[in-house]
Amino acid sequence: MENIVTDQRHSIVKGLAEANEMEALAAILKKMPAVEIADILRNLTYEQILQLLPVFPDEELGYIASNMDMELLLELFDLVDMRFFARIFTNMSSDIRADLYQDLDKDKQLELLPFLDKKTREDVIFLSSFPEETAGSIMITDFATVQAEMTVTQAIDKIRQDAPSKKMIYYIYVVDNNMRMKGFITLKDIIMAKPDTLVKDVIQSDFVWADINEDRESVAKKIEKYDMVAIPVLNTHKQLAGIVRHDEAIDVIRAEHTEDLEKFMGIVHAPEDLNYVETGVFGHFRKRVVWLSSLGIIGIISGMIIHRYEEAMSSLIILALYMPMIADTGGNAGSQAATMVIRAMALGQISLKNWFVILFKEARIAFLLSLVLGLIAFGKIIFLSWETDIPPEFNLLFIAFTISGALCLQVISSTIIGAGLPLLVKRLGGDPAVAASPAITTLVDITGLLIYFGIASLVFF
Repeated sequence: MENIVTDQRHSIVKGLAEANEMEALAAILKKMPAVEIADILRNLTYEQILQLLPVFPDEELGYIASNMDMELLLELFDLVDMRFFARIFTNMSSDIRADLYQDLDKDKQLELLPFLDKKTREDVIFLSSFPEETAGSIMITDFATVQAEMTVTQAIDKIRQDAPSKKMIYYIYVVDNNMRMKGFITLKDIIMAKPDTLVKDVIQSDFVWADINEDRESVAKKIEKYDMVAIPVLNTHKQLAGIVRHDEAIDVIRAEHTEDLEKFMGIVHAPEDLNYVETGVFGHFRKRVVWLSSLGIIGIISGMIIHRYEEAMSSLIILALYMPMIADTGGNAGSQAATMVIRAMALGQISLKNWFVILFKEARIAFLLSLVLGLIAFGKIIFLSWETDIPPEFNLLFIAFTISGALCLQVISSTIIGAGLPLLVKRLGGDPAVAASPAITTLVDITGLLIYFGIASLVFF
């Protein structure tokens, strides 16, 4: 029912926008959540957006802007009065505000700073100073602090003074006079305690925290592991510098998964999260061509191997018929093993110290798989090739057994390569995902052809 109402509302909004009925449109938008308003503004003209923005209070403008595309915000910087933009900027989420500030060129940063209040100016410069992949780059400074010696009544007054957003009021952080963190209390703790109770009597001093220079993916995993709404970020002096919210952790995990998936499929990762529809043909071409071209060049080796054994295939044509089966099976087995190992490494289930255990385990798995696949291949060859012309000196059963044996060895070697290559890349300091699907498929194609024709040459020629 809710989805139906939302769809109807969006349909009305679209009609009003097309009719340029800005007053009626503004009246409807005022009743909608900020995230929906941001989605709607994305589809309006700049002129319409400039008419609508002034109807919202400053705080609501900040929420709306925090959900806008960065490209639209950068365009608005050049279109609106700087005082008005500063009001929007001041009320934005501190982490997105810092991202926007970093995306402005130096001249525009200097143009904006004089219109910001001292607190906002210091905050945005502070948050913009951290490297992109660290906890400092994704933390916000929107939080409340109290001291252990305060009573609950005093703590409530201090929370009102800090005025954190509704999203961030769940945790209240307990610090000393130097902002060193001592623990935290929850909003529930405050509500349930008696007014004269001291904060130190309800404090939770056993807490999980993140270092300000810690990798942001590690921070996101902590939030996921401990099921936290937010995690405190401490500097080298154990002072509370900011917090990372759970929704930011979700964005980090999604971005990391996207990057790993692109690497896994041999796609060049773009620094920005590109929309598939909005990205042009040439943009997609650039992301894909590098790996495919590189692997295509490496694939020349496969052609050289086939050319080397061309005479053997011409005298025993059945070898050529089952060459794709060998290559496909090896590629699938290698990719499976790589996927399992990369996933286990990403989840922290295995490390480089376990490399021998991992390879030995994958070898045993590969042996069992090879028995099943070899048996299937043997039956497939007998069933499909019983009418194939075979030179009189060769026997179909023996040929089927030889090809199946080669396939078994290919499955074992491909699985070990698939499991071992990500470990090797990690050991050399690279990203294991780079050693995934296309690279492994190309490599096991080469090894598979060597195994296949090597065994065929030894047995038949």
